[in-house]
Amino acid sequence: MTTVQIGLERLVSEERRFLSGRRVGLLCNPVSVDSDFRHAADLLKDLCAGGLIRLFGPEHGIRGAAQDMVSVGDALDSDTGLPVVSLYGKDQGSLRPIPSTLEDLDVLVCDLQDVGSRYYTYVWTALLCLEACSALGVEVLLCDRPNPLGGVEIEGGRILPGFESFVGLHDVPTRHGLTIGELVGLAAAERGAGECLRIVRMTGWNREMDFEATGRPWVMPSPNMPTLDTAFVYPGMCLVEATSMSEGRGTTRPFELFGAPGIPPAALARHMEALSLPGVRFRATWFRPAFQKHAGNDCGGVQLHVTDRRIFKPLRTALSLLEAVRRIAPEAMSWREAPYEFVSDVPAIDLLAGSTALREALASGGGVEDVLALWDSEAAAFDERRAPHLLY
Repeated sequence: MTTVQIGLERLVSEERRFLSGRRVGLLCNPVSVDSDFRHAADLLKDLCAGGLIRLFGPEHGIRGAAQDMVSVGDALDSDTGLPVVSLYGKDQGSLRPIPSTLEDLDVLVCDLQDVGSRYYTYVWTALLCLEACSALGVEVLLCDRPNPLGGVEIEGGRILPGFESFVGLHDVPTRHGLTIGELVGLAAAERGAGECLRIVRMTGWNREMDFEATGRPWVMPSPNMPTLDTAFVYPGMCLVEATSMSEGRGTTRPFELFGAPGIPPAALARHMEALSLPGVRFRATWFRPAFQKHAGNDCGGVQLHVTDRRIFKPLRTALSLLEAVRRIAPEAMSWREAPYEFVSDVPAIDLLAGSTALREALASGGGVEDVLALWDSEAAAFDERRAPHLLY
C-alpha cells in the first residue's frame, strides 16, 4: 500500500493552480510516473489543455534507453508527439538548456528520481535547468520524490574547488541524505539561484524511510539501476567506474558484482570477509559481462550481499575492496585515463572522490583509514550545513 504521496501527485491533484493558463515544459524520464504508472507527460498534457509544449530529457534519454555516457540527440517523442530537448548530448555545453528552448515557457516542471548519491547526474541536470531558468525569469516547479536510501545517513567527503563535474556540481558528500528537492534547494540557495524555484513537497515521507517503506513501486531510474539493492551499493561501487575493473555493467547485478581478469575470487572473498565490515557479506564469483568493460571475458571477483541496510557503509566497503585488490592482484587494477563526463584534465577517480585524497592514499601503499576519517569529519560538518534546507 502506498504511504507516500510524491510531488507529481500533489501537483496534479492539489497544486494545479501553478499550471493554469501557463506555457509548460517538462524535465522527465521513465520514472516520472505516479503510483498508477501514469507518466507525467500524459498527466500534464491533459491537465494543461495544450499548454505542455516541450519535453526535456536527462542522461539516458527521456525514455531511458541509452546507456551511461552515451549522447542522446533532440527528437520528437513518439508517445506524446512533443519535441524533446536532450540535456545529455556530445559535449559539456549540452548539459544546460539553451535560452531558445526556455524563452517561450512560463514554467518548467522537473520530475526526476534521484538515488541518494551525488554521482547520479539527474539532480545536476535539474540544477542546471534551474540556473538557466532563473536567468530568464522562468519558474521551476520541482516535484519532490523520496531518497531511496532514506534521509538520515551521510557518508563521504566534500568536493574541493577544481573537482566539480557532472558527477558533483556542488559541494555535497557522496551519500548526502537529501531528497532531490532538498538537494537542489540547498545548492540553489548557496549559488544564489533559488528565486525561481518552487518545490512541490511530498506528504507521508519521513527521513527514516528507505524506498521499500514508502510502499511505492520501484521503477528503474536508469538502465543500470535495476533494484533498490543496486541503489544501496552504488555510493561506494560507482568508484569502480574510475578503474579498469568491472563494476558489473553488462550483467544482471550491476554494482553488486565486482571484478576483473586476473583477480583470484576466493582470495579476495576471504580477505573481505575477514574485515567483518558492517551489514555486508562477500561471495567469491566469476562473471562474464555482455558489454562494456571486459565484455565477453571471464572476470574473477566478488558479489556484495547486503545483509543489513541500516548499518551497511557503502563507501567504506568500496574503499576496502579497492585497497584489497591493490594488495592481492595489483596488476588487475589501473585508473581510468579516458575522459569522464566530458572532463579530460582531471582523473575520473578524483572527480568521483571530490579530491586527490583517495587516489594518493592508495598510491602510497597506505591504508584508507585516514581518508575515511577525513570524510567522516566532512560529512559531520555537512550535517549542520544541510539543516536549514531540510523539508521533512
